[in-house]
Formats: sequence, structure tokens, C-alpha cells
Amino acid sequence: MAQAKAVTAQAVTDGALRELTAELRGQVLSPVDVGYDDARKVWNGMIDRRPGLIARCVEASDVVKAISFARANGLLVALKGGGHSFPGHSVCDGGLMIDMSMMKGITVDPKARTATADPGLTWEEFDWATNAHGLGTTGGLISHTGIAGLTLGGGIGWLGRNFGLTCDNVLSIDVVTADGQSITASATENEELFWGLRGGGGNFGVATSFTYRLHPVDRVMAGLVGHPLSRAKEVLRFFRSYAEEAPDALTTAAALRTSPNGDLVVGIAVCHSGPIPEGERTVRAVKDHGPPVMDSIEPTPYPVFQRSLDDTSPHGRRYYLKSQMLNNIDDGAIDALVDHFADVPSPQTLVLLFQLGGAIDRLPGEHTAYHQRGAAYRLAIVSAWEDPADDAVNIAWARRCDQAMQQFVSGGVYVNELGDEGQDRILAAYGRTTYDRLVNLKNRYDPTNFFRLNQNIAPT
Repeated sequence: MAQAKAVTAQAVTDGALRELTAELRGQVLSPVDVGYDDARKVWNGMIDRRPGLIARCVEASDVVKAISFARANGLLVALKGGGHSFPGHSVCDGGLMIDMSMMKGITVDPKARTATADPGLTWEEFDWATNAHGLGTTGGLISHTGIAGLTLGGGIGWLGRNFGLTCDNVLSIDVVTADGQSITASATENEELFWGLRGGGGNFGVATSFTYRLHPVDRVMAGLVGHPLSRAKEVLRFFRSYAEEAPDALTTAAALRTSPNGDLVVGIAVCHSGPIPEGERTVRAVKDHGPPVMDSIEPTPYPVFQRSLDDTSPHGRRYYLKSQMLNNIDDGAIDALVDHFADVPSPQTLVLLFQLGGAIDRLPGEHTAYHQRGAAYRLAIVSAWEDPADDAVNIAWARRCDQAMQQFVSGGVYVNELGDEGQDRILAAYGRTTYDRLVNLKNRYDPTNFFRLNQNIAPT
């Protein structure tokens, strides 16, 4: 079937708009309404788009009505939960933004160790609700990221080596499909869709509720040590050898960044999610190596540690990302990263090497649509700055750094960290077999590509 051609919301009749406004329990905003500009803003300050209408949904039935309205009027649809999409897929020009950021319900069942959560929750909100019961599950690295987008793209986080990806801990997802039907996907209902939703992004419908498996997580032995950039190559070689011996309960990361006092530094972050005494023994080598010029590693509530990188990623800053997967960290890769970071143009830019493996790698590659099970590390070159006049220099630096790393990377990529980089990169995220399976799902659930503001799996 042909892809539907979107029209702008200005073509919607007054009667149709009045009908939507009357039916929604939430709010419909047009460009002249108070609150419109705040609602259309997303996390990446590079993105400045103006939807014709914003449907601020407060329950799943609002989502059904908004989708039916968009379909009936031929409108392009953008889906906003946390709004963290790097390329700004959460907002569109002229069409309808379905804003679910007000849908924040969560129910925790401590006996069953499950949580059922709405798509407007951030990880900070989710983590505090589950931590009140001494429980948690794998979330992202930034606490104000929305749970929905991260889960649907796979979900790499600090607990992943111990408990698997976020999508590995999903028990069921309620979805509104392109034809306005509300269905549940799980291991026993709509099983193929359940497979595709766990890594396939927003290609198949709008997730309106998630049920997660929880694990005992209260305090973690976690934090960061820092060293001057002059020692970065030696510190990263230590990080490599330390990470290679890490138990599953330990996740590590290395970062190149600028300290608050303006110095270029290298840091090693750790999160041990097992018993605190065991964690103290495990992280001792990191605390003793160097020694570091700063050390924040200590027992801390998991939601507190989840905020530890928030200062690198505030709302409204301008962001450009290049991301890759690595099977190992070569000496040459270390040299290239450190040498390029020495002339980083913005003090807000971060280069992150994040450890994978453990429970992530123990599941078969076909278990979910998330495909990058065998990768050992994720590399994120996060160029960040404030002034639009500095766009060109910061984007160019990130691209040069990424190009210097090409000989060391696996060729794979984490779909949640893709920009608008073309179909070849989407294929690299999934691999041919998984991609073809996702196309079959797209043909079944969204043959007109109604949901196309995403890392798009195009129907045939």
C-alpha cells in the first residue's frame, strides 16, 4: 500500500477540531494557545519545529482518539513521551504532535516484583516509585529520559549487565495501532509484535502502558573517579583491563569531558548492583588506581546515582551525536579518542565508552528486535553546545572524531542513538535478518507507514 500523504493541520475543518477538543479528556493546543510553545519543545535545542496541533493526552483513550483524528484528516504524526529523540522525531512541522508527557501513572506490585507504568514517566519518576520498595529495573543513563522511547529502542543502562536491557525486562506492552485498535503484546498475546516492540522503536504503534519485571535494587556501590587528561591514555588502558574482568553485577564506563573548573579530564564510572560489601571489594581497584584527583564512589540509592550524568545533558542545549558499537578497545582506539578530545571545541561535549555484555549477551540475538547483543562497548560522541553560531564547528568535530574511530568499530549502532543517518545505518542497527522480520511486522501493523517519524522500518 502507498504511504499516506500528510497535510498540514491548517486544512482541518473547524468542526473536526471542535469534535476532537470535545472528545479528549486532555487538551488540544494550536499555535495561538497558551502553553503551545512549552509543549512543542523537546530536549535537543537544535530542534525547533511547529506542529499544527498538539494533543496533550492524559489516558490511552485520548491516544486512540488522536490517532483516529490524524488518520481521518491525513495528518503527519509525531509521538512525544520524554522528548529525548536526538533527531527530534518527537515533534513535527504542520502535523499533529501526540504528547503523552502528562500520562504518568505507575503501579508497583512488590510481591510479584512488577511495575505497570504510563509512557509519560521519566526514569527518575519510575526509579523513585520502585526504589520505595527496594526494587528497580534497567533504565537509561539520564534520569529525565522518558521510559517509553528508551524501552522501545532496547534500553541500555547501569543495571543491564546484571539484569539485561530494559526491553528484556518488559512483560507486556499495551499498544494503539495505526488503525486505532488497542491491543496488548506479550509472550502469550500478539507474540510477534511483542518481539518487534522490544527494539523496533515506534514503528508499529503507540505504547500506552508497559509492565516491567523488577529486581532487588536499593543502594548501589557507584560513582565516579576522575584523572587529568594528561593521564587519559594510561587510565583508559587500565579501564579496559578492569572492565574485561568485571562480574555481571558491575557495569563500568569511561568518559572524556571538561570538569566544572575547565580542565579536560578522564573519568571512570562504576555501578555495582549486588551486595554493598561485595561492591566495595569490586571497586577498590578503581578507587586506588592513580590515585584519582576526585572520587565519588560510595553506597548510594540507585535513583540518586541515576542522576549522576544529568549535568551533561540538560534540556535545551544543542546536541549532535555520533554513536558506534565496539567489540573491544584497541590501543589505537584509545589514542584516537584522546588525541581528538584534546582539541574539543565545547566544554559541554562528552565522549563515553559504556560497557555492555553480561546478561545482555546471554540472550540469543533473535530474542528481541534489539540486535547488538554481542557488542562489548557502546561509544557515544555527544557534541553539545549553547550558541547556534557554533553549530558547524561542533558538528564537524564530532564527525572527525567518529571518522577517526571507523577502523576500530564493529559497524553496529544502538538505534536510540541514531540521528537522521539514512537506511544503511538503520540496517546496521538491526542486521539484515532482524530488519527483514521487522519489515514483515510493519507490513502487517502499519502498511501505509502512518508511524514514520522514527528510525523508520519502511513497509514494502
